[in-house]
Amino acid sequence: MTIPASLLALIAAMGVVRLVELTTARRNARWAFAHGGVEYGRRQYPVMVALHVCLLVGTVAEVALTGRAFAPATGWPALAFLVLTQAGRAWCMRTLGPRWNIRVIVVPGLPPVTTGPYRLLRHPNYLIVLCEGIALPLVHTAWITALLFTLANTAWLVVRVRTENALLWPAAGPAAAGGPPRPVMAEAGERGSPGGGAA
Repeated sequence: MTIPASLLALIAAMGVVRLVELTTARRNARWAFAHGGVEYGRRQYPVMVALHVCLLVGTVAEVALTGRAFAPATGWPALAFLVLTQAGRAWCMRTLGPRWNIRVIVVPGLPPVTTGPYRLLRHPNYLIVLCEGIALPLVHTAWITALLFTLANTAWLVVRVRTENALLWPAAGPAAAGGPPRPVMAEAGERGSPGGGAA
């Protein structure tokens, strides 16, 4: 079983990116809780972590077990696309500032962010994650990992987006039917719960 040094370097770089995201999320969570934030969807978080660990481990394992070589025709475009996804995530994080997180933390009274990439999409960071999950494995032709991660992550995103939408746009929830108003949040890793992403 041979693992290309270039793949190990790429996985290590992505591991560093994930650590930076975790550190940023923890710092922002402290900010959110200090401003009265309340966390929702806690059960979703460990699933997300497991998915992203499997993406990194699966990419290495598939290349090692199949012996696939780097294919320039797909590898270089995939790498370029992967770099673009990191730039996109940085744009999301910069736009949200301390409101970016990978958890769903609600600070009552804060409206959704509508600047930067959020002028175009409700959930730009989650689109970035989907693209990243395809591009990263395909740099070294690990298409099975790309497919499995995309399917599993899409199922997880359906649950996460529903949770965040219900908190971000309370008019679609009980308040619209005359029930008590819901707190407004800036979503986790997306609209950025003030205090996600990532992942």
